[in-house]
Amino acid sequence: MLKVKPQSPHFNLKHETHVEVLLKFLMLAFILVAYFLYMSWKYDASTGFAVALLSWTFFVLCTPVADGGFILAFPIRLLFGIKMSITQVVLWFIALAINIFMLLSDSNAYELTYLTQLLKHILTVPYPYWCILMLSAAGTLLSIYFGDEMMDVTSHKNRELHHRHGLKYRALIVVGFGVLTVTSYYFLLKSLNIQVPG
Repeated sequence: MLKVKPQSPHFNLKHETHVEVLLKFLMLAFILVAYFLYMSWKYDASTGFAVALLSWTFFVLCTPVADGGFILAFPIRLLFGIKMSITQVVLWFIALAINIFMLLSDSNAYELTYLTQLLKHILTVPYPYWCILMLSAAGTLLSIYFGDEMMDVTSHKNRELHHRHGLKYRALIVVGFGVLTVTSYYFLLKSLNIQVPG
C-alpha cells in the first residue's frame, strides 16, 4: 500500500514522463536553494534557513498544488519506493509541526517576508483562513495523484488515470480550487489592510 506497484518501471531518463518529473524537481530545487542563498545574504545563514523553511511550509500547506512537498516526495520515491501521495501527507504534518515549533519559539521570523506574514496569519486565525489549508490539502492530493502516475508509466500515452479523469480533475482543480483560493487570499489580504489592485 505504501510502496509503488512492483510493475512500475524503474526511473530512467529514456522515459519521457520521468524526464518531465526530473526537470520539474530540478527547477523547484534550484528555486528553493536560490531563495535560501538570497535570504542568507540578506540576513544571515540561520535566519535565511528559517525563512526558506517557513516559505517551503507555506507552499506545502497553503497552495493547492504539490510543488512544495514534491521537492522531498520525488527523491523519497526514487530512494525508497514510497508513493509520493503518502509522502505528501507526511510532509503536510511535518510542515505543520515546523510551524507550531516556530510560532512557539521564534515567531519574529514570520515578520521578515510578506509570504511568511501571510503564513502566520493563515495559521493563527482559524476562521475563515483554515479553509485555505483544507482547500490546499485537497488540491495537493489531487495534484500528487497524477504525479505518482507520471512515475508509474514510461510515456504519456500510457497514463490511463490521466486519460480517464485528467480533464475532469484538472477542471476541478483549476476552476474550483483556484477560485476558492484566490477568493480566500483576497479576503485575507483585505483583512491585513494590504491594498489589492483592482
